[in-house]
Amino acid sequence: MQSQQMVQFLDKSDSQPVNCWCGAFPHKRFEAVRAALWPMMRETMKKAALDAADIRILSVLQRHGPLSKSKLADMVGLSPSPCWARLDRLKKSGLILGYRSDLNLAKIADFTKVIVTVSLNSHRKVDFDRFEDYVRLRSEITDCVSTGGGMDYVMTVVTSNLQDFQDLMEAMLDSELAIERYVTYIVTRQIKEGQPDIIRLASKRDSWPQFGA
Repeated sequence: MQSQQMVQFLDKSDSQPVNCWCGAFPHKRFEAVRAALWPMMRETMKKAALDAADIRILSVLQRHGPLSKSKLADMVGLSPSPCWARLDRLKKSGLILGYRSDLNLAKIADFTKVIVTVSLNSHRKVDFDRFEDYVRLRSEITDCVSTGGGMDYVMTVVTSNLQDFQDLMEAMLDSELAIERYVTYIVTRQIKEGQPDIIRLASKRDSWPQFGA
């Protein structure tokens, strides 16, 4: 049986630890794992109070974008005024961050998409912050997540060609971002791209683990 141990998850932003039991983790760099996992756990602990109608509204907006009052109400099964009042409350709660269109980029421009995994050689908060601040400034990096395990970050990079991608990586290496190594994976085909099913996810809210209770 796998042994268990108490692991203290430390938030990089406010340095507030939370204890929870977990199976023994084989990777030695616990600071990186804690830094990656704790923000997600903290968000789990403070989910907004939503009912089924709220979830339907959010799901429709996620799939279709902004709609007229009557169209949205019809699609979620509510009368227009209560539906619009709910939508206004959801916006004020910060649950709707904006609306975007899905574009067929291949018909607009030539581009190269590359998935990049990055490991840092130092795991101090200042190193994470410096790397993440740099990533936010580069428009070529369209997506970046912090991960626990054998690497620290996974990035999606979109450039006009491979040379532009290589120029970006060389600029990152020259910027003293504590990059120990990176591995690239050139995307040859997009098999699937979409949004999570929030109705299914929301149905599991009651069974989510509560950490730090």
